[in-house]
Amino acid sequence: MGGVCFEYDVDGENFASAGNASESVKRTLKQLGVSPASVRRVAIAMYEGEINMVIHAHGGKAAVEIFPDHIEIRLIDRGPGIADIDLAMKAGYSTATENIRSLGFGAGMGLPNMKKYSDEMTIDSAVGVGTTVYLRINF
Repeated sequence: MGGVCFEYDVDGENFASAGNASESVKRTLKQLGVSPASVRRVAIAMYEGEINMVIHAHGGKAAVEIFPDHIEIRLIDRGPGIADIDLAMKAGYSTATENIRSLGFGAGMGLPNMKKYSDEMTIDSAVGVGTTVYLRINF
């Protein structure tokens, strides 16, 4: 039996709406009585993914499935892909433009924070095709 499923569009043209999906999931988890520490981990990891989709991929989709003991998040985009995943996972590494950095984003902590706050993370990416990040966070 599967969990409760939600899907969100992440608007790649609007920094102001980045975080709407993670905020919605956060509210749902609170209503379900998930511990505040787990809710925080989910919110941080998912927000970082949303921001990455806005900065690097012009948006995408977040598919979320909530189970009694964990959450699974798939962040799917059709952006440029990640040429070197190992390099992208290094704290501080970023391909964000100076304009994005001037807005306070693109510090190179997105993927490292997603890994830090999740129990399982995989990245499937192909240059010119897009990226899917899978996150599992146990409650």
